[in-house]
Amino acid sequence: MLDAARYITPDTLDLTRYFLGRTFAWGVFQDRFGTVRRRFSVVIDGTWQGGTFVMTEAFRNDDGSGERRVWRIDPSHHGRFSATADDVIGRAEGRAHGPEVSLSYRIRLTVGGRGLVARFDDRMVLIDEDTVANRGRVSKFGITLGEVTILFRRDAGGGLPRCAA
Repeated sequence: MLDAARYITPDTLDLTRYFLGRTFAWGVFQDRFGTVRRRFSVVIDGTWQGGTFVMTEAFRNDDGSGERRVWRIDPSHHGRFSATADDVIGRAEGRAHGPEVSLSYRIRLTVGGRGLVARFDDRMVLIDEDTVANRGRVSKFGITLGEVTILFRRDAGGGLPRCAA
């Protein structure tokens, strides 16, 4: 019998602790009608550089294209933090509360060859010590353009994780 308590942890989600080292992720972008428009995978490397946590994301999209984003996260007190990235406008503002982290920011995107500024509202939840699920709402002028769903898995030293049988 499956012991569900073994897989659920009440710990808090500390992004700088969770993303330290290598993490893998897989996700989808669905438009506002629920149609999957893009599938992608990500390799994330997190390191401390002085008092700033640097998280480098290398995306590989289902059409073969790729992207790279470098986040610089500045932790503060009481579960709050801010972050920057080259394509983020201003600062991303985040808040950690128990096993959840919320993050809101405006970002420059290229969609169909055209530039677009959109708002992301991400909500990450710690599933177990190695797994985080993220659900993000993408909007412009308050209108939902779509949703991003991502599953993060920390590297336990063996490369890409395999599903348990």
